[in-house]
Amino acid sequence: MNKKELIQEVRDHAIRNYNNGGWDEIVECFDDEAIADLIGKSRTASGAIAKVKKHADQCGEARDSIESTIW
Repeated sequence: MNKKELIQEVRDHAIRNYNNGGWDEIVECFDDEAIADLIGKSRTASGAIAKVKKHADQCGEARDSIESTIW
């Protein structure tokens, strides 16, 4: 798969998982260049998604932590 196809696979996955973890952050805040940076040298869709998932999980955890302090 080329980089453009991998980016599209990540975007599709993020949209399907919009309400899970921090995937909404990927959908709303990351352009193709930012996703390409996160993907790095991944060659497969599953590898690219796994790399971006680490970031999405961090975003989701940070948001959950902040929301837990709101009364």
